[in-house]
Amino acid sequence: MNEEAPVLVIVDAANVVGSVPDGWWRDRKGAAERLRDRLAADGLPGRPSPVELVLVVEGAARGVESVPGVEVKSAPKSGDDYIVELVETAGDRPRLVVTADRELRRRVTDLGAEVTGPRTVLG
Repeated sequence: MNEEAPVLVIVDAANVVGSVPDGWWRDRKGAAERLRDRLAADGLPGRPSPVELVLVVEGAARGVESVPGVEVKSAPKSGDDYIVELVETAGDRPRLVVTADRELRRRVTDLGAEVTGPRTVLG
């Protein structure tokens, strides 16, 4: 593994946003934008090393723009499948996926990625 590369942190926006019952379902794009802005401001708490933050959005949240510090990628179809693809194509760099989805957790850990839950980015 390339320990010198920044950790690639892939955030499952739908899963993280959906973990807090705050009315996100009324404005999925707005909820994803608020998560993006929080990530841009706070980074990844508890990670002293440099990270590259990628927020994966899908469905009604597609079209959220990237901002400095957070690259937003719209999944063409399934967000989970796209996250797996990003993990697969990341090469030998360290990868961390933020999700609570059990099946996605299994799929990405099988590829060598670490996984953490939504509380990591929500505090």
